[in-house]
Amino acid sequence: MRGEDTAWEELVRLHTRKVFGLCYRFTGSGSEAQDLTQEVFLRVFRTLKTFRSVEGSFATWLARVTRNLLIDHYRRTRQERVTDSIEEQLPMMEETGGAAAASPYQALAGREASEILQATLQRLSPDLREAVILRDLQEMEYREIAEVLQIPEGTVKSRINRGRAELTRLLRKQKLAV
Repeated sequence: MRGEDTAWEELVRLHTRKVFGLCYRFTGSGSEAQDLTQEVFLRVFRTLKTFRSVEGSFATWLARVTRNLLIDHYRRTRQERVTDSIEEQLPMMEETGGAAAASPYQALAGREASEILQATLQRLSPDLREAVILRDLQEMEYREIAEVLQIPEGTVKSRINRGRAELTRLLRKQKLAV
């Protein structure tokens, strides 16, 4: 907040993966998620002085900024999504560094499962999708999600429950869930 370059670099380094993950899970596109992640940090850079630590944690504020940008993006691209072909809507795999699977078969199975989950997440309504993503994939607490979405905690729990149920129903329909 005092304009220190090293502090800004550290802030970006610490939060980029989480912001990218949220953008990727919401859009299903790696390139869109990268662009949106950059937009989020540009917006954060411009509005950092509005952050008030007494109103909540920086991570919650950042998630709210990200969510608002995703809502703007969703509204802007609604017509484009209607006209996109099926091939263009297939989700891209999120590149992950780290531990490799025990075998190529397991790596392929994990990749396919991730692609199926991503495609199925895209079929949920935006309200249910964002609640499920924030809770199950971003591992946020109900209270934090309520702050980010600016809705009561009971509504958060309801959306997560309905989102999980719908996700299970859609996966079962594809004969993928147990």
